[in-house]
Amino acid sequence: MPGVKEWLKKASNDLKASKKLSDDDETLDCSVFHAHQCAEKTFKAFIVCIQDEVPRTHDLGALVVYCGEVDPVLMTLQDASKSLNPYGLNSRYPNDNFYVDKQIAEMAVVMAEKILITIQRKLAEKRA
Repeated sequence: MPGVKEWLKKASNDLKASKKLSDDDETLDCSVFHAHQCAEKTFKAFIVCIQDEVPRTHDLGALVVYCGEVDPVLMTLQDASKSLNPYGLNSRYPNDNFYVDKQIAEMAVVMAEKILITIQRKLAEKRA
Protein backbone atom coordinates (compact mmCIF):
# COMPACT_ATOMS: atom_id res chain seq x y z
CA MET A 1 0.00 0.00 0.00
CA PRO A 2 1.38 3.45 -0.87
CA GLY A 3 2.60 5.49 2.08
CA VAL A 4 2.22 9.12 3.06
CA LYS A 5 5.21 10.18 0.96
CA GLU A 6 3.74 8.64 -2.20
CA TRP A 7 0.31 10.21 -1.64
CA LEU A 8 1.89 13.63 -1.08
CA LYS A 9 4.05 13.29 -4.19
CA LYS A 10 0.96 12.57 -6.30
CA ALA A 11 -0.86 15.50 -4.66
CA SER A 12 2.08 17.83 -5.37
CA ASN A 13 2.17 16.69 -8.98
CA ASP A 14 -1.55 17.40 -9.33
CA LEU A 15 -0.98 20.90 -7.94
CA LYS A 16 1.83 21.50 -10.45
CA ALA A 17 -0.41 20.30 -13.26
CA SER A 18 -3.25 22.51 -12.06
CA LYS A 19 -0.98 25.57 -12.04
CA LYS A 20 0.33 24.88 -15.55
CA LEU A 21 -3.10 24.17 -16.96
CA SER A 22 -4.52 27.39 -15.46
CA ASP A 23 -2.32 29.39 -17.85
CA ASP A 24 -4.28 28.26 -20.91
CA ASP A 25 -7.91 29.25 -21.41
CA GLU A 26 -8.57 25.96 -23.20
CA THR A 27 -7.46 23.80 -20.26
CA LEU A 28 -9.10 25.57 -17.31
CA ASP A 29 -11.48 22.64 -16.76
CA CYS A 30 -8.47 20.33 -16.48
CA SER A 31 -6.84 22.76 -14.07
CA VAL A 32 -9.73 22.65 -11.61
CA PHE A 33 -9.91 18.85 -11.90
CA HIS A 34 -6.26 18.57 -10.86
CA ALA A 35 -6.85 21.04 -8.02
CA HIS A 36 -9.56 18.70 -6.74
CA GLN A 37 -7.24 15.72 -7.15
CA CYS A 38 -4.51 17.51 -5.18
CA ALA A 39 -6.89 18.09 -2.27
CA GLU A 40 -8.27 14.54 -2.38
CA LYS A 41 -4.83 12.91 -2.36
CA THR A 42 -3.63 15.25 0.39
CA PHE A 43 -6.51 14.25 2.67
CA LYS A 44 -5.82 10.62 1.88
CA ALA A 45 -2.14 11.10 2.81
CA PHE A 46 -3.31 12.27 6.23
CA ILE A 47 -5.55 9.23 6.56
CA VAL A 48 -2.64 6.93 5.69
CA CYS A 49 -0.57 8.73 8.34
CA ILE A 50 -3.10 7.92 11.04
CA GLN A 51 -2.89 4.33 9.86
CA ASP A 52 -6.44 4.04 8.71
CA GLU A 53 -7.83 2.54 5.52
CA VAL A 54 -8.18 5.06 2.71
CA PRO A 55 -11.87 5.52 1.94
CA ARG A 56 -12.93 4.93 -1.65
CA THR A 57 -14.52 8.32 -2.16
CA HIS A 58 -13.83 11.46 -4.12
CA ASP A 59 -16.03 13.57 -1.83
CA LEU A 60 -13.81 16.24 -0.28
CA GLY A 61 -16.55 17.13 2.19
CA ALA A 62 -16.53 13.61 3.61
CA LEU A 63 -12.72 13.51 3.63
CA VAL A 64 -12.30 16.82 5.49
CA VAL A 65 -14.84 15.76 8.12
CA TYR A 66 -13.08 12.40 8.53
CA CYS A 67 -9.70 14.12 8.98
CA GLY A 68 -11.23 16.83 11.18
CA GLU A 69 -12.45 14.20 13.61
CA VAL A 70 -8.80 13.27 14.19
CA ASP A 71 -7.47 16.84 14.17
CA PRO A 72 -10.17 19.53 14.57
CA VAL A 73 -7.82 22.20 13.14
CA LEU A 74 -8.32 20.57 9.74
CA MET A 75 -11.97 21.65 9.80
CA THR A 76 -10.61 25.08 8.81
CA LEU A 77 -10.23 23.50 5.35
CA GLN A 78 -13.95 22.85 5.05
CA ASP A 79 -14.72 25.93 2.92
CA ALA A 80 -11.86 25.23 0.50
CA SER A 81 -12.98 21.60 0.24
CA LYS A 82 -16.57 22.61 -0.42
CA SER A 83 -15.48 24.96 -3.20
CA LEU A 84 -13.25 22.34 -4.87
CA ASN A 85 -15.65 19.42 -4.49
CA PRO A 86 -17.73 19.97 -7.67
CA TYR A 87 -14.61 19.97 -9.84
CA GLY A 88 -13.98 16.28 -9.22
CA LEU A 89 -16.93 15.28 -11.35
CA ASN A 90 -18.20 18.30 -13.28
CA SER A 91 -14.88 18.94 -14.99
CA ARG A 92 -14.38 15.38 -16.21
CA TYR A 93 -17.17 15.13 -18.77
CA PRO A 94 -18.99 17.49 -21.13
CA ASN A 95 -21.47 19.52 -19.13
CA ASP A 96 -23.46 22.46 -20.47
CA ASN A 97 -23.98 23.78 -16.94
CA PHE A 98 -20.29 23.82 -15.99
CA TYR A 99 -18.16 26.86 -16.75
CA VAL A 100 -14.69 27.75 -15.54
CA ASP A 101 -12.94 31.03 -16.15
CA LYS A 102 -9.39 32.08 -15.36
CA GLN A 103 -10.35 33.55 -11.98
CA ILE A 104 -12.09 30.34 -10.90
CA ALA A 105 -9.11 28.23 -11.97
CA GLU A 106 -6.67 30.46 -10.12
CA MET A 107 -8.81 30.33 -6.97
CA ALA A 108 -8.97 26.53 -7.21
CA VAL A 109 -5.16 26.43 -7.33
CA VAL A 110 -4.98 28.65 -4.24
CA MET A 111 -7.44 26.46 -2.31
CA ALA A 112 -5.69 23.23 -3.28
CA GLU A 113 -2.35 24.67 -2.26
CA LYS A 114 -3.81 25.79 1.08
CA ILE A 115 -5.02 22.25 1.76
CA LEU A 116 -1.68 20.74 0.76
CA ILE A 117 0.40 23.14 2.88
CA THR A 118 -1.86 22.85 5.93
CA ILE A 119 -1.79 19.07 5.92
CA GLN A 120 1.95 18.92 5.18
CA ARG A 121 2.46 21.02 8.33
CA LYS A 122 0.20 18.74 10.35
CA LEU A 123 2.07 15.68 9.11
CA ALA A 124 5.41 17.29 10.01
CA GLU A 125 4.08 17.93 13.54
CA LYS A 126 3.07 14.28 13.87
CA ARG A 127 6.54 13.13 12.81
CA ALA A 128 8.33 15.55 15.16
